Amino acid sequence: MRNSLGTKPVFRLDERLQRDTFPVASLTLCELLLSNNAHYPWLILVPRREGITEIYQLEPADRDQLWRESHQVSVWMANHFQFDKLNIGALGNVVSQLHLHHVGRRQNDPAWPGPVWGHGASIGYGSDQVEKIKRAFPGQLCFSA
Repeated sequence: MRNSLGTKPVFRLDERLQRDTFPVASLTLCELLLSNNAHYPWLILVPRREGITEIYQLEPADRDQLWRESHQVSVWMANHFQFDKLNIGALGNVVSQLHLHHVGRRQNDPAWPGPVWGHGASIGYGSDQVEKIKRAFPGQLCFSA
């Protein structure tokens, strides 16, 4: 998608996502973020496409790549974290920038079986926990197009 000058707009991560997450990896299409809520294993894919708020707005190749990256993140999460159900969703009611949540849910988590959004206070990660997750991630997956 190009602007009126014929150049691609610069990607900017929404300030709320910047504030509430930690960067994990830059994938082919997406930035991979860790939500700063240790109650749940919670990763977020954000396509580096400016002005996109819905999955259907992505170009077909980007849409396909988003699903590939979502699949690979899901498999990695299933191998790295223990959970009973993986919830995947693109809500966008608060942050309109397209982002795809991957939330591992446990039957004994604080919000089960309801939604995690708006449920009580979060527990932040310590810097050592974040670094451990970041180190574990890159060597286990290949994100080629």
